[in-house]
Amino acid sequence: MVETIIPIKGAVKYQLTLDPTVWIFDDRKLDLTTYFHTEKVEEDNEKYLRDMGKHWSREIMEGAVFPPTLKTERKFDRKGMMTGTFGMEIKPFLKNAVINADATEVVFECTTDEEVVFPLEEATNFIFKFCQDGKPLSEDGPVYLLFGDGSNIENPIKNIRAIRIQ
Repeated sequence: MVETIIPIKGAVKYQLTLDPTVWIFDDRKLDLTTYFHTEKVEEDNEKYLRDMGKHWSREIMEGAVFPPTLKTERKFDRKGMMTGTFGMEIKPFLKNAVINADATEVVFECTTDEEVVFPLEEATNFIFKFCQDGKPLSEDGPVYLLFGDGSNIENPIKNIRAIRIQ
């Protein structure tokens, strides 16, 4: 049985644990069947926060407005979740761990007693593949490490058990 929890440790303010088994329900997941073939649109986090703040303020002042029917509510694509191939960017997790200013490298520790080292700037563009054809990567997972440009999609780094910042 493969351990599914991946700790982020080392030169960080907050040591985090990642659980890829729940990412299938995360809105931030990436559809890897199209991700490397479509044009990327950079999200503006500040704009998102401003818009959400305005929405929150309006609901406080005017009250919440509910959709008139269930047809307008967002639904999960169950078929897509059961058959899709998905990944998750690791940048938000590294950001939430609050990496120390003197850290320069990210080490991916593998169950094969191998360590793969990358510069910190490069690692922020990486993606964790956590699902293939609707199934978790249980044999040599729980995640595969993909480069942000998809250049290693045919030969990803496997068997990752921990992330160490140094």
